Amino acid sequence: MFIGGLQRFSLIDYPGEISATVFTSGCNFRCPYCHNPELVNMSLPALSEEKILSFLEKRKGKFTAVTITGGEPMLHEDISGFIKKIKKMCFLVKLDTNGSNPDVLEKLIKDGLINYVAMDVKAPLSRYKELAFSDYSEQIKKSIKIIISSAIDYEFRTTIVKSLLSKEDIIEIGKMITGATNYYLQKFVPSKTLDPLFINESTYRESELKKLVLKLEEHYVRRCDIR
Repeated sequence: MFIGGLQRFSLIDYPGEISATVFTSGCNFRCPYCHNPELVNMSLPALSEEKILSFLEKRKGKFTAVTITGGEPMLHEDISGFIKKIKKMCFLVKLDTNGSNPDVLEKLIKDGLINYVAMDVKAPLSRYKELAFSDYSEQIKKSIKIIISSAIDYEFRTTIVKSLLSKEDIIEIGKMITGATNYYLQKFVPSKTLDPLFINESTYRESELKKLVLKLEEHYVRRCDIR
């Protein structure tokens, strides 16, 4: 595992749980608004797996879960083995993913290695190559189907950058995930971005997002919220 960072305590990464967050390095997408450019570019020094596991072992009983995010965690061939070691410590495991590796995702779910999955849906399928600089449309469709049909907790989420996604695009994403339990519209917050020019971008007004939430809940998803 190429691990680029560790957040030792989080109340927001795993819904309803106190967790630590492990950041894996490397990503097969190049979303210009990404707020973890150092993970995408693999510019951070690697933390040893042993160091991470030792930290978790000492924190048993102090928190209940571990979130594995990135980057894209499922690019790492040893992701399954790493999660198994975490599960042996009786932690719940949440996996954040871009959905580009459905076969790995399906196996992790079938093997009972993850308790919660959060998938970022970047755009309508027809615009993936344009906005993420990677065309994984078939894999994205498969991952969505796997997640919705699974028995584990899950969420879909989309980072809303006004200049990239129209309101029609957001509704189209809702159609892609029809029947989903949880969908979150995440406001883009300018900070550090993979493309430095995106530091000046913005999101939609709260009132505009609320109207989208109502439409998405009425027609496509069971629950939609704004973050």
